[in-house]
Amino acid sequence: MPPKGKGGKGAKGGATGGEAPDKKAPTPKGGTSVKVRHILCEKHGKVMEAMEKLKSGVRFSEVATQYSEDKARQGGDLGWMTRGSMVGPFQEAAFALVVSTMDKPVYTDPPVKTKFGYHIIMVEGRK
Repeated sequence: MPPKGKGGKGAKGGATGGEAPDKKAPTPKGGTSVKVRHILCEKHGKVMEAMEKLKSGVRFSEVATQYSEDKARQGGDLGWMTRGSMVGPFQEAAFALVVSTMDKPVYTDPPVKTKFGYHIIMVEGRK
């Protein structure tokens, strides 16, 4: 694939020939890995409490430390995850999100349900 150049908004391009470019414009596609954080809760009620904290402006990493039941409790950081290394619904959600920061996170709403529980996911990087 050609490198990203000065035509960065992507009027055309991509391997698919640009299917519905207007529909996909706010969500960057592509990449083989994402730097992802998440908050994992077994119970729906608990994940919704975490969601309320995020909506009230509490930093993503603080909410993750307080609510997440995952080993990545330290701010919910899972690091760089490659395509194929995540469970289906989690991976789909992670690659559909735009890159954001912990101060102004863009996260999955509603939470994503997997066999592990309910996840609130945010993406910090993509490559």
